[in-house]
Amino acid sequence: MTDNAWIQSYPPGVPEQVDLAQFGSIRDIFEQSCTKFPENTAFSNLGTALTYAQLEAQTREFGAYLQSLPGMKKGDRIALMMPNMLQYPVAMLGAIRAGFVVVNVNPLYTPTELEHQLRDSGAKAIVVYEGVASTLEKVLKNTPVEYLVVTTLGEMHGFFKRLLLNFVVRHIKKLVPKFNLSGSINFRKALTLGRGKELKTVNLSHDDLAFLQYTGGTTGVSKGAMLTHGNIVANLQQASSWLNQDIEEGREIAITALPMYHIFCLTANVLVFMKVGGHCLMITDPRNLPGFVKTLKAVPFTALTGVNTLFNGLLNTPGFDQVDFSHVKLVLGGGAAIEPSVAERWKKTTGTRLSEAYGLTEASPAVCINPLHEEYNGSIGLPVPSTLVSIRDDDFNELPVGKEGELCVKGPQVMRGYWNRPRETAEILTQDGWLKTGDIAYMDQNGYFYITDRKKDMILVSGFNVYPKEIEAVATLHPGVFEAAAVGVPDGKTGEAVKLFVVKKDPAVTAEALIEHCRKHMTAYKIPRHVEFMTELPKSPVGKVLRRELRDMEKKRLAQPAA
Repeated sequence: MTDNAWIQSYPPGVPEQVDLAQFGSIRDIFEQSCTKFPENTAFSNLGTALTYAQLEAQTREFGAYLQSLPGMKKGDRIALMMPNMLQYPVAMLGAIRAGFVVVNVNPLYTPTELEHQLRDSGAKAIVVYEGVASTLEKVLKNTPVEYLVVTTLGEMHGFFKRLLLNFVVRHIKKLVPKFNLSGSINFRKALTLGRGKELKTVNLSHDDLAFLQYTGGTTGVSKGAMLTHGNIVANLQQASSWLNQDIEEGREIAITALPMYHIFCLTANVLVFMKVGGHCLMITDPRNLPGFVKTLKAVPFTALTGVNTLFNGLLNTPGFDQVDFSHVKLVLGGGAAIEPSVAERWKKTTGTRLSEAYGLTEASPAVCINPLHEEYNGSIGLPVPSTLVSIRDDDFNELPVGKEGELCVKGPQVMRGYWNRPRETAEILTQDGWLKTGDIAYMDQNGYFYITDRKKDMILVSGFNVYPKEIEAVATLHPGVFEAAAVGVPDGKTGEAVKLFVVKKDPAVTAEALIEHCRKHMTAYKIPRHVEFMTELPKSPVGKVLRRELRDMEKKRLAQPAA
């Protein structure tokens, strides 16, 4: 792989390879942390903290509850559909300890999106936040889900705080639509039911599935990446070996504002900091930027992860320039490219560096990361230990330094494949284990990689994958639309935004009407921000819409003012 040129650029103390055999499963890592750091805070949210000892007890109870359900056996899937709240790590780690497979679900999903994921994964149980339980109610009868745990925002807090939080979200903010899920129990009841039962020790190895982590595809159909215990253990070993010169076991406080159901936060925050006995301080509503800044001012945090959108939002929030960054060791950006202007302003405002990393769901996710003590350089960094990265042409020949091609990855963190989708798996994974990322990149002579484009048509909005065919399918449901094509266009806030090109069937249809139509069928980040009407869409000789031409057209328009 061009002689692994990146090794020469590794920071001092970072090994070329990591010890994959040290831990047999995620459970082993978790239980070691609980033994080493019982009195340390593991997670906190809205002023309530869980120590590692408390987390050990509650995950044991939840795991025992799941094991006691009739018909539930090792390898069965349990879906988790909630924002950042204390119930998430308890449910996730409890399920993992009990030998089940976690299916993370975006709580902003529409009924259509939720139904697909529950049916495709075969989830037999679900933990759902009450604020989105009405979405589940609409599709439950069409899914294999048998067991329902409904939870409230205040459920893991003390009695009076619990009453207050639930009253505010239900009656003041009116954030809980009415729902009826008969047969469900609440989260505290599930813990109580598990309390008197034994958590049976299940044999877990690197080969056992830990997560079905859903990601989109070029067809627009969401697919479950099969991430094994071995994949996640490898990525935790890789990430912690990169950070081991900078972070101290049992002494870190990581601000966790990204959604925990997303692979970036799941690994980089929840699991990496759990491994080192750290404290994940969970932000339930990071869109409330004044509240977020208030939290940052109150806590001597040492690590912060985010996406470009979040960093940019913080920089533009009054009072952020007064946050104390003197304890901070790590500010990690991923999910989408960090804009140079944001990185520059961040350094000027906070005195800390924004370190950019690169990963994807199919790689658990970390592939590359920049050395933490280097200034922002626009690259995605160096491959993490035990990882090969290669730039390949369309015939899968390796390309030399400086040449652009598809970035391909091989390592122990690469998924087993897509759940029940051998054809799609074969398209992205070679027989000898190379993962084709679909990103166009090049490597410089020092082993740093730079993303320049995307081979696929995927649009990246605030770190979330958006697939054009899904947008187009919804748009063409509108009776006034003849044809539609969606592409990503640069956006200062979200990295990219969806732009929809439309050929009208009804001359009276408006952009506003189309956006409103999309809003009824899709999660907010997928909704087109721009609509342009055309007399015809560019097509190939066989009639395939050429999205690349639409993107090129947009690039030319953006370049004109500069010229």
